[in-house]
Amino acid sequence: MAASGDRLEDDLNPVGRLYYGSSVLLCVPNALPQQPTAVLGNQAGEARTRELVAAGGSSRFCRAAETPLNLVDEARP
Repeated sequence: MAASGDRLEDDLNPVGRLYYGSSVLLCVPNALPQQPTAVLGNQAGEARTRELVAAGGSSRFCRAAETPLNLVDEARP
């Protein structure tokens, strides 16, 4: 997922604006037919991602890798 904060204020920078724009135009329309109740686009933030992972039954969640632009999280049962 894209490196994003949990609050909108965390992403008010050029990269955050690009990610939010692409999320609205690309990610959200693609995800709606697949999962209409939990569409996050690419700007979920770690807190919301952890919440959804826990709701899906995973009890372990950690950051596997990170770059200035992207995050890779790992979830296990």
